[in-house]
Amino acid sequence: MDKTKCLAALFDFDGVVMDTESQYSIFWNGVGEKYRRESGFGRIIKGMTLTQIYDRYFSGLKEEQERITADLNRFESEMVYEYVPGVVEFMRELRAHDVKIAIVTSSNDLKMANVYKAHPELKELVDRILTAEMFTRSKPAPDCFLLGAEVFGTVPANCVVFEDSFHGLEAGNAAGMTVVGLCTTNPKEAIQDKCKAVISDFTDFGYEKMCSLLA
Repeated sequence: MDKTKCLAALFDFDGVVMDTESQYSIFWNGVGEKYRRESGFGRIIKGMTLTQIYDRYFSGLKEEQERITADLNRFESEMVYEYVPGVVEFMRELRAHDVKIAIVTSSNDLKMANVYKAHPELKELVDRILTAEMFTRSKPAPDCFLLGAEVFGTVPANCVVFEDSFHGLEAGNAAGMTVVGLCTTNPKEAIQDKCKAVISDFTDFGYEKMCSLLA
């Protein structure tokens, strides 16, 4: 850790800041059944960006992509956005200790606009919100988290990543950062070897515990 530079907490959004993953599973399971006659599609694509999903499963299917995108935009405008327990209090505690905070998400600006309507206070809880439009390579590439360190003028060794998806955990590790996994999307047993610590939410996790992981 470089004590001449600030500490930064980098939060994925879905499944980390907001408890939305179960809703997305419903949507993508429906997409899988409608377009691919495949059950459990939401589990298969979890953690992937929309571009990655299209490239891998709907390549060349322009009309299908357009319909899915329209349906997804409508779905996200009607979603319920509820905070993961304890995350607001944790962010406020980090602020009190001068830790820089960024949301680093594969969500696009249109989706996040829906979030701001539901929770206008979100922008005040964090210093930066980095969306999919801001980086070329998505998770599991480390670009988004490295950008998080860059915007705060700090180094990867001073950053803690909070993630729930396999791609996100991989991206945090590839960035050379301390990674904390949330078992909101995948069971603890599936992610514990991919992060420094696993938590179910932020109820019993605070600034001191975070710093102990950096020591």
